[in-house]
Amino acid sequence: MNAYTLNIAGLKRQLPYVDINDELAFASFVVISDTELVSAAAPLLAKRIGECDMIVTAEAKGIALAYEVSRCLGQKEFIVARKSEKSYMKDTLEVSVKSITTAVPQHLYLDGTDKEKLKGKKICLLDDVVSTGDSLAALQVLTEQAGAIVTKKACLLAEGEAADRDDLIYLEKLPLFRKTEEGYEVIE
Repeated sequence: MNAYTLNIAGLKRQLPYVDINDELAFASFVVISDTELVSAAAPLLAKRIGECDMIVTAEAKGIALAYEVSRCLGQKEFIVARKSEKSYMKDTLEVSVKSITTAVPQHLYLDGTDKEKLKGKKICLLDDVVSTGDSLAALQVLTEQAGAIVTKKACLLAEGEAADRDDLIYLEKLPLFRKTEEGYEVIE
């Protein structure tokens, strides 16, 4: 077994295994360039999300999904928290985050212009995959600092124990894997 077969929104994808350590692995899911999957999954996720004023995601893998979900919800725009502070950004907010897919802590930045757009808005935080929930938690801190009201949290895939969360809207579960002599097996 060289890859995990994911069934989502009527489509199949082969996800390669990525070792976390000597015992554990995850299946690598990259949605940002998968137009077919984003187009098929976004309406399903938008229906589950329902009413909200705005979608907010973190750079970069959730951007295509956030675009399409916000379009399906009839929204005119969405907000992206950036992973680096740009020269055009003024009155910036910043938080730190450590993700399962990154080796070192990262930062999320919100431009002052976006901060004003979020003030008092009921928002949905959106990501491609939620595993530990650390990225989503950092995004929540950032948006709440901007005055937003986080009413929903959504993703395409809930990985591992994230699938047990009652505050998370998602389409499919994505298991974690135990490394064995034969390859990889799903951790139940």
